[in-house]
Amino acid sequence: MTARDDDQSTAVVRPTPESDVELAFEGALRPKTLAEFVGQQKVRAQLQLLLDAARMQNRAPDHILLAGPPGLGKTTLAMIVAEESGHPLRITSGPAIQHAGDLAAVLSSLLPGEILFIDEIHRMARSAEEMLYLAMEDFRIDIMVGKGAGATSIPLDLAPFTLIGATTRSGLLPNPLRDRFGFTAHLEFYETDELEQVLVRAAGLLALDVDAKSTTEIAGRSRGTPRIANRLLRRVRDYSLVHDSDGLSAVRAALELYDVDEFGLDRLDRAVLTAIVSRFDGGPVGLNTLAVSVGEEAETIESVVEPFLVRIGLLTRTPRGRVATKQAWQHLGLTRQSNDLFGDDL
Repeated sequence: MTARDDDQSTAVVRPTPESDVELAFEGALRPKTLAEFVGQQKVRAQLQLLLDAARMQNRAPDHILLAGPPGLGKTTLAMIVAEESGHPLRITSGPAIQHAGDLAAVLSSLLPGEILFIDEIHRMARSAEEMLYLAMEDFRIDIMVGKGAGATSIPLDLAPFTLIGATTRSGLLPNPLRDRFGFTAHLEFYETDELEQVLVRAAGLLALDVDAKSTTEIAGRSRGTPRIANRLLRRVRDYSLVHDSDGLSAVRAALELYDVDEFGLDRLDRAVLTAIVSRFDGGPVGLNTLAVSVGEEAETIESVVEPFLVRIGLLTRTPRGRVATKQAWQHLGLTRQSNDLFGDDL
């Protein structure tokens, strides 16, 4: 893996105030249209139909809920919807909306047809969620003025807008809010060949020559997530520049240095598996107990670590807790003992 011999390679290694490739890289990585977006074919087709229908009827697109694990492109898709619908995009997040007044200030300032993107929408305050019900259906909110018996409700009309909500925990959304979205997209983890396409595109933006074997190796360790694939590519790029090496050997050396194994497991993944196997005899073990044993938040274990470990068959979730599978013992190089919960069938 080497930088190409052109002006771009100089900018990558020695960025200047006038031309900083690294500063522009994050923005350039994001596709601008659905046609450029790699993977998620069904979701792309569904969104394309929704946008085409709205354009033909000269109306704002329906409200959209994007659900799926982190790093699969929810924010990128929101930007694409705004770009292809020809409307400006307003971005905020659920944790930033802690009071109904915060949401009222955002909604009342929207322009006609504007796209409002709320990331981690499930983390909004409950009072803001209830205000959002009426805003999504009737483009109107009620502002309470005063307190106690003298309080008065003042209706405020809103400009028509499209709400795009993104969530990694769709089950935490209340049903009344979820039902008000006209379309819900469930983003899935990427296959290795799709991640290879993502990496080839990113390598072009980084002015790198990447051979097919190196691309396949990085893609196979990216946990089915484009964000991770792009991050690993940059770390491999750094290793190649510092050590003046390239090819598959450089890729493997770089990923070993950053504790990313052949399955894509990192330090925390292995810590979780090791804790279950070594401290709890393979499980079952409760989520909170497991989180304390590895020094992480339970939410991090549940939303970041578990989905991937379950997906590749190294972990099983049961009513009694988390259980390491036979493959997990083998991956850690340990001899699996008999498990009273499942016997030897795991």
